[in-house]
Amino acid sequence: MTDWRDPPRPYAIAHRGASAWAQENTLRAFAVAADLGADFWEIDIRTAADRVMVVYHDPLTPSGRPVADLTAAQLAAECSVPTLDAVIALAKARGTGIYADIKAADPVAVAHALNLAGIEMAILGAFDPAAVAALKAAGVGYPTAALVPLGADPFVHAAGADIIHLCWERMQRPQDMLTPEFLERARATRQRIVLWHEEDPQRMKALRDLPILGICSNMPELVQPFRAPRAWPVKTVAHRGANSVAPENTLPAATCAFAVGFDWVELDVRSSADAALVVIHDASLARTTDGTGLVKDMAMADLRALDAGRWFDPHFAATHLPTLGEMLAEARRWDRGIYIEIKQADPLAVLAEVQAAGMVDRCFFWGWDYRGLVAIKTADPLARVMTRRKDFDRLDACFAAFEPAIIEYDSTDDWSDMDTARHYGAAIMICYMGRDPAIIDRVIAARPDIVNIDDMFLFRRRMQAADFDTHGR
Repeated sequence: MTDWRDPPRPYAIAHRGASAWAQENTLRAFAVAADLGADFWEIDIRTAADRVMVVYHDPLTPSGRPVADLTAAQLAAECSVPTLDAVIALAKARGTGIYADIKAADPVAVAHALNLAGIEMAILGAFDPAAVAALKAAGVGYPTAALVPLGADPFVHAAGADIIHLCWERMQRPQDMLTPEFLERARATRQRIVLWHEEDPQRMKALRDLPILGICSNMPELVQPFRAPRAWPVKTVAHRGANSVAPENTLPAATCAFAVGFDWVELDVRSSADAALVVIHDASLARTTDGTGLVKDMAMADLRALDAGRWFDPHFAATHLPTLGEMLAEARRWDRGIYIEIKQADPLAVLAEVQAAGMVDRCFFWGWDYRGLVAIKTADPLARVMTRRKDFDRLDACFAAFEPAIIEYDSTDDWSDMDTARHYGAAIMICYMGRDPAIIDRVIAARPDIVNIDDMFLFRRRMQAADFDTHGR
């Protein structure tokens, strides 16, 4: 049996949970982190006035009161602070390890709570070397970590600890400090290394291949993102972005989907009253913003003043409706693409925005009005358009209309002519917006070229159940 202390790849350690996507150190942040594939949750532990251990980072609450002066119930009421026991229970239910940063609690009591609950994967750390010494003196079986602040010699500060946890996130280029000599010295002292919380995708590419134990991140999905297996190099579309993590059709939803490793984000485009291209699904503003009325009746400046995130979660309060240009820029930043569904907009204006962004080769288009797709293809033969199989009685009729780059099948379509569609030169995309694992398994078994999935985490879990290795390399 493989020892969890010696993983084949660095662990994804969710820093205070998925704190980029939820209020840090809350049960929601930890649950989201589990969905995003975190192996461990980094949690900060303090002791409340009633001696209950709670999970909270700062010594003071937002109201300025000391955590140590409030009971666990008062802390929960003021700022959703969970107890350590509640976090442990959730970790057991989600199969996630605990990486404890002991701020103000008895280190041995923390170890006892984890052991009593039957938590196997746990690491106990602290900035104070005395906490590590206390754990060692008590004979605690869990690995210990010394959190190393800037300016401290890692090998002096972490002497006696099993893990050197480098808190170097505020350095200009912390990765330059991880020289072969540094790594060799850690190997010689038989200490493993955990890295600072890292959210830069370019730095993460290099860090994830180092011989280290784990990487902390507010975006745990970035540590080991989804990658299509060699046996099936499928391309992936996240429907309206990572819409279970962040509000649909927003920049955060797109960012999360790209960080997870998906190739395209699907989004919906409409025109404002002053002909700006805004990303929103519904014709009405009521469901996904704090506004009312129709998108087409409001100027872009007024649309931008709306809150498009609080309806989803207070963490996303003040999130704006994005423009198409902003979403294209985000895709370019991640070297990914956009699937543009034209809801109510001038198709040539949409094409012009994509051309101006230099993103024609990274986008594809669909819309209910096929005349708009023909107009796009006529204006730019390099533009890729999609058709739905269900919209045509026969495949030859579909290709007679124009030359689609992609044909979409959904879970209710007859899939028997997919190979014939490939002979026409089109890529096959299967879309599924539901939550039935059996249908996801059927999609996987069909091996389409592209999948358009609403629940991308269920898709990843079913891929793993089918014995595909989908972690980044």
